[in-house]
Amino acid sequence: MKLYNTLSRQIEEFVPNEQGKVKMYTCGPTVYHFAHIGNLRTYIMEDALDRFLRYYGYEVLRVMNITDVGHLTSDADTGEDKMLKGAKREQKTVMEIAEFYKNAFFADCKKLNIRTPDVVEPATGCIDSFIATIESLIEKGYAYIAGGNVYFDTSKVKDYNALTGHNSDDLKIGVRDDVSEDENKRNKSDFVLWFTKSKFDSQELKWDSPWGVGYPGWHIECSCISMKHCGEYLDIHCGGVDNIFPHHTNEIAQSEAYVGHKWCNYWFHVQHLNDERGKMSKSSGEFLTLSLLESKNVNPLAYRLFCLQSHYRKPLVFSWETLGNAEAAYQKLLKRITNLKTEGEVDESAVAAYRQKFIDAVGNDINTAQGLTVLYDMLKDKAISDATKRAVAADLDKVLALDLLSGKKEEPKAPAAEEIVIPEEDMWIVALIEERKAAKKAKDFARADAIRNDLAAKGITLIDTPQGTKYTK
Repeated sequence: MKLYNTLSRQIEEFVPNEQGKVKMYTCGPTVYHFAHIGNLRTYIMEDALDRFLRYYGYEVLRVMNITDVGHLTSDADTGEDKMLKGAKREQKTVMEIAEFYKNAFFADCKKLNIRTPDVVEPATGCIDSFIATIESLIEKGYAYIAGGNVYFDTSKVKDYNALTGHNSDDLKIGVRDDVSEDENKRNKSDFVLWFTKSKFDSQELKWDSPWGVGYPGWHIECSCISMKHCGEYLDIHCGGVDNIFPHHTNEIAQSEAYVGHKWCNYWFHVQHLNDERGKMSKSSGEFLTLSLLESKNVNPLAYRLFCLQSHYRKPLVFSWETLGNAEAAYQKLLKRITNLKTEGEVDESAVAAYRQKFIDAVGNDINTAQGLTVLYDMLKDKAISDATKRAVAADLDKVLALDLLSGKKEEPKAPAAEEIVIPEEDMWIVALIEERKAAKKAKDFARADAIRNDLAAKGITLIDTPQGTKYTK
């Protein structure tokens, strides 16, 4: 089995620290909003990696965090906490927001057949661990206190930019928000391990610490949660390419300073999902969620197929046309397999042969597109029986997770075509729909998204159709 390693920038033979066992860490969601389909592409491809490792024969321990505190709106440790931003938007508490969007995230994962990791740990449950690790970093001379906050000193790290290959002077490459100056920092690449109330008095979640009442920085969370469950040696760390810098760069710096040796051997990063405007995000254009895809009669597993058809290290370009093609291909594939006859014996040697072809294909840097080619080649093979084909499909589906033998060909029902009479008590919804329409026309997509999301928080789903925007409650 081979994997591309972001750290070495080349494809390497995968060799875990402990024979037969893999410890794998996934950067989980910041649960302040719904996941958009670009986020979900990353989790689909990480799930394919997880499933293939198990299929290959490894015993896998996969750990994922839930960020419910500490992730600021800028990667440069500035701006307000995203969780607080979500709470203000919906006039709820931070923990209510965290619980709602955590449940929404895992509901999406279930629809996409993404396995729940073996361990899921919220950041708010590990405050003592964060504090203990930060204390150790201060004692070892890797961290300092300034302006009430605790910072990691990147000048003490031998090769801070090993994961990125960046120059220390260039902090904008790969960063989602502009880097702004923090006068407390000794070096502009230093990052916050612990914030205190001296800087963010409005923060809802705060804890006592040796440095004052405050809360952890985003980067320390993943290091501590990983080490809590996987120990000091990690095999694979996963995430999107926008996590490479500064998040994963900072994780390496603080983790290796803490443990005193190399921490993680392989770094697995999934490229962006783009549209014609570029990278998808929650703040630009139409907020594409899995629920929106379903409202347009797209089976979630058709979106999974859409992602599996492309290599995870290549940007994937989204359009409704290409997604429609994936939906048609998925329904055709289901029908083809469902129509296979069940009678007859299974040729186990043929099953084994196709299993090996699949391993050779997907095992070359999780090439799911080539894995799908093996599936289609098998279905065209006239030398094997239908029963054998069904057996092969069931075996390969352990990785593909497309419910190939489920026989489920039904699609989400389209909204009724008949005229809908709007009750008087719902006229406020209609008014907001019109306001959203005007905002989209004026290219004020942030306002349009806010209206959709405010209605969603109240249990109202908007459905955009050629005849206009409908709603369901």
